[in-house]
Amino acid sequence: MKKIDRWLQVERIRQAQKYITGNSILDIGCHRGELFEKTNLTGDGIDPKLNQKIQTPKYTLWPGKFPEDFTLEKKYNNVTLLAVLEHIPEDELAKYATALLPYLQPKGRVIITIPSPKVDAILKILLFLKLIDGMDVHNHQDFDRSLIQEIFTVNGYTLIAKKRFELGLNLLYVFEKNDS
Repeated sequence: MKKIDRWLQVERIRQAQKYITGNSILDIGCHRGELFEKTNLTGDGIDPKLNQKIQTPKYTLWPGKFPEDFTLEKKYNNVTLLAVLEHIPEDELAKYATALLPYLQPKGRVIITIPSPKVDAILKILLFLKLIDGMDVHNHQDFDRSLIQEIFTVNGYTLIAKKRFELGLNLLYVFEKNDS
């Protein structure tokens, strides 16, 4: 990862940290566990780019895709999807909203960051100039970002925060699981 990639990742983590509750997390798209290393959280991560399981006293990282390759039966205070949903086809987004429910404690949170579709043009320039590695940029999906709010609120969540960051080029959504 190059400096700009790291800076973008750190900023996503910094934004997400403001909304994390409790001490456990499932980090989908965990890369190499940077979220765990920057926090005192325990839990699990999953990432399709991992070649093998990584286990530490605080967390375990699993190779594979969510939800199909994640078979643990655990509950977490938080689930993060930091720069992940832009890689998911629009017709599969609802699958994520429902698949996360069994992994959340009562009032558990889903914390999402996603770039604006405008970011892709900027990333292409930065890639061309070799200033970023741009993890999987070629697989970004172009869809209306407001669908995220609609999909999660229809599928058992309440929106508790929504904001833009990094000059408005990235969005943060925080949802809380509805418990009856």
